[in-house]
Amino acid sequence: MTKAEIVANISNKLGLEKNETQKVVEYFMDEVKSSLESGENVYLRGFGSFIVKKRAEKTGRNISKGTSIIIPAHHVPAFKPAKTFVESVKAKVKAK
Repeated sequence: MTKAEIVANISNKLGLEKNETQKVVEYFMDEVKSSLESGENVYLRGFGSFIVKKRAEKTGRNISKGTSIIIPAHHVPAFKPAKTFVESVKAKVKAK
């Protein structure tokens, strides 16, 4: 599903204009992004958490030169689904 499809579905279900729904979705994503960029996690009860994870420093390989390099510690955004969300998906999506 794409962002455009999400906007269309919400717009149809709520009877709102697509451009207004688009703005709401964009502002939501901007708020999540700015919170994570400032180091704050975002918790959506029953859905999941957008969190900032720290990756430790590690040694990597530059394959083209055959040398080892140090990859410094850094932070990455991550999503951790809520337990109820995970259970719902497990119950409704069957393995092929």
